Amino acid sequence: MEFDLDDLRIGVIGLGYVGLPLAVEFGKQYPTVGFDVKKERIAELEAGEDSTLETSPEELAEASKLSFTTDAKALTDCNFYVVTVPTPIGDSNRPLLTPLRMASQTLGDILKKGDIVVYESTVYPGATEEFCVPFLEEGSGLRMNEDFFVGYSPERINPGDKEHRLPTILKVTSGSSPAAADFIDSVYASIITAGTHKASSIKVAEAAKVIENTQRDVNIALVNELAMIFERVGIDTEEVLEAAGTKWNFLPFRPGLVGGHCIGVDPYYLTYKAQQLGYHPQMILAGRRINDNMPLYVASRVVKLMLQKGIHPLGARILVLGLAFKENCPDVRNTKVTDIVAELQGYGSQVEIHDPWVSEQEVRDEYGMDLVTQPQAGEYDAIILAVAHREFSEMSEEALRGFGKPGAILYDIKYVLPPAASDDRL
Repeated sequence: MEFDLDDLRIGVIGLGYVGLPLAVEFGKQYPTVGFDVKKERIAELEAGEDSTLETSPEELAEASKLSFTTDAKALTDCNFYVVTVPTPIGDSNRPLLTPLRMASQTLGDILKKGDIVVYESTVYPGATEEFCVPFLEEGSGLRMNEDFFVGYSPERINPGDKEHRLPTILKVTSGSSPAAADFIDSVYASIITAGTHKASSIKVAEAAKVIENTQRDVNIALVNELAMIFERVGIDTEEVLEAAGTKWNFLPFRPGLVGGHCIGVDPYYLTYKAQQLGYHPQMILAGRRINDNMPLYVASRVVKLMLQKGIHPLGARILVLGLAFKENCPDVRNTKVTDIVAELQGYGSQVEIHDPWVSEQEVRDEYGMDLVTQPQAGEYDAIILAVAHREFSEMSEEALRGFGKPGAILYDIKYVLPPAASDDRL
């Protein structure tokens, strides 16, 4: 079967942090339909706005061949589909594949001979062919590599990063047949200026994605554990890391909270598959336990510092600056700041959260928490600098301490302040 770039009509399924930038780039060159089940999302995009802040109104306007819809029937004329739906985990840290199943069933109903479906959502090795393809075949009555083809090209979007954008990040590609792999690679190569890397199989591409963030997770867990050790030793972790960093091959990881849609989630997709195959991962899950417990460590350190200054946590007012999972970004998915808040509330403290980047309604809907628009000066017993938004990182020690009462605790999770400026930091 021959494929033709000149006849390319693209459908992007899911218009979040991953799907929208992709649809915009495709929409500059090819007829592209962006599909999402959320009507409010489509409405804002048609108005030229993006609440994720990943694309600007100017960039949306440049994608002159891009249209948006909530109607799956509008995808019928497409012949190259890209699935970019979320792949979260559940309460038991097991993959939640419902969005993938629903997207695959939707495409199964409209799939035609010669079509190609590429998945970008993070999955465990084998998920595309073992989990997704059966829904495509069942709904369409077609067969993979006979009537239609599939591929996998892992997303590498870094929310809030204005330097590493979709076209400037090298793209891994793969396909279910040699010809499909070549064509899928050429499609991405037409919009990715950084180039592409064609993997030998879909499983290799899936595994490459899931270990990218697993590696980061394990390394961050190591420095988080070092931070807990050095706190007991009585030395500053950052000073130790700076000294060790003078060696050419020392990796520059820093302690911190591990949240978001990737690093704190992807390792569980790999461990899930490993356990299915009879292998119980040890290092990966140990790293996950360390990182998941860091919010509790931070909360306990703040409470200990308060008690050392004679401030009882029961009834104390604590201000948390930042709720997003990373700086200069409105993304609150899997943020670990909420765990700090919950732990401090468990001590009986009154915790107030201020974050100028995030949606108050989204925080209320997702976490049942309210934000304060403007913290009151001189009212808090402790201030926790949780996210290094530019609004906070540009503040002086005096300005940050101005939120607190005399003798209030200032805890710096993100190393925004010099060592002596805060009462403690990771």
